[in-house]
Amino acid sequence: MILNLVAQLLEQKKETLVTVESCTGGGIAAHCTSLSGSSVWFQGGWVTYSNEMKVNLGVPAQLIEQHGAVSSEVAAAMAEQGLFNSSADWAISVTGVAGPGGGSVEKPVGTVWFGLASKNKVYTFKRCFEGDREAVRAQTCRYALEQLTLYLR
Repeated sequence: MILNLVAQLLEQKKETLVTVESCTGGGIAAHCTSLSGSSVWFQGGWVTYSNEMKVNLGVPAQLIEQHGAVSSEVAAAMAEQGLFNSSADWAISVTGVAGPGGGSVEKPVGTVWFGLASKNKVYTFKRCFEGDREAVRAQTCRYALEQLTLYLR
């Protein structure tokens, strides 16, 4: 199970994680806290579903206006603000269009931008998932945790 691997890698490194989530509504944090003992490596998270909440966390409003909430720039800023507002070693952010509405030609339903920040670097990556709202959200949570394991190794 991917979550067990995340826990094992973070514990081995004595590092911690926070999440900043939009389209998953806290799903990654819920996965993390489903493991007994996760308080050793999981600090908590933010659900920044609205643009206002993203700005309240510290994401510059200009980024959202220029690039849209579903963008590399906003995903990066969300992850950076997660680190800034915590003492964690890693932050995962997700912002996307889970559907069924809200999509556009440029950003169809299933488009998700991910941010992954450490103290030294911020990575962003995009995926387009298929399926209904629940499927997009579940795939987003899993993919975020899978990507984290790649960087932790």
